[in-house]
Amino acid sequence: MKNKLLLFLVLAGFTFSACNNDDDPVANSAITLTISNLPMSASNEQYEGWIIVGSAPVSTGTFTVNADGALSQSTFQVDAAMLASATTFVLSIEPIPDSDPTPSNIKILGGDFSGNQAMITAGHSAALGNDFSSAIGTAILATPTTETTDDELSGIWFLDLSSGSPAAGLSLPALPSNWKYEGWAVIDGNAVTSGTFSVVDTADDSAPFSGPGEGPPFPGEDYVTNEPDGLSFPTDISGMVLVISIEPNPDNDPSPFLYKPLVVTLPTGAQDHINYELTNMASSTFPTGTVSR
Repeated sequence: MKNKLLLFLVLAGFTFSACNNDDDPVANSAITLTISNLPMSASNEQYEGWIIVGSAPVSTGTFTVNADGALSQSTFQVDAAMLASATTFVLSIEPIPDSDPTPSNIKILGGDFSGNQAMITAGHSAALGNDFSSAIGTAILATPTTETTDDELSGIWFLDLSSGSPAAGLSLPALPSNWKYEGWAVIDGNAVTSGTFSVVDTADDSAPFSGPGEGPPFPGEDYVTNEPDGLSFPTDISGMVLVISIEPNPDNDPSPFLYKPLVVTLPTGAQDHINYELTNMASSTFPTGTVSR
């Protein structure tokens, strides 16, 4: 009987030590994400978290976001040793399916660990590198690329006329090379581009809807020709919304990206060649969060 009891104690001790992960080199630890203002995932995209260990990214797992902003998964199991050594957390957007084991260029949030927590923002150097709190903008309605004056409410130009002469209407921080700004007019519920750009005192990259004349050397567009399906140009942009967004470059999505630092709703009785100030929306609309390990 004593021998059986001794054997039971030995086996019980072995079982306890085998279940104790303290000395297990492949033990996992949990990482938990708490993020607000993440938009709903596209059907062909997913979010993916990464910890930076040394200089190498290590995936913490993928998730999607529903229409209510809820994450499909917020706690993930990660190698304990790697998680303990991680210095930074980065959140990217990845395609579905995704055969690339490394992060995409669309890194939207980042943060450095301080103890067991990281505050993640767009301002981290791994993401956009700026919080855009200083971004300001002014826009006017005008159609300089047409010869007629009866369509002046059908064009938007991000310039400032307060000095009596056209000047840059946007003050925006420089973006990393894989991002660009894009202007938009939301016309009858449809977001229609006014063009992408990197600098604010030069014409933007395209003029798909403008007339035959030359526009001013600032971002903007005359919506007078080549209208998208369902719209009629020229139009009246009074009462509609103007947006400056930040877009991945290259960008395969024809709609505005999640970062929209400047927005204005024009008055119903808007006038041409009058300055309209855009409102800075970065602090209230940009996604932010915390990562705990």
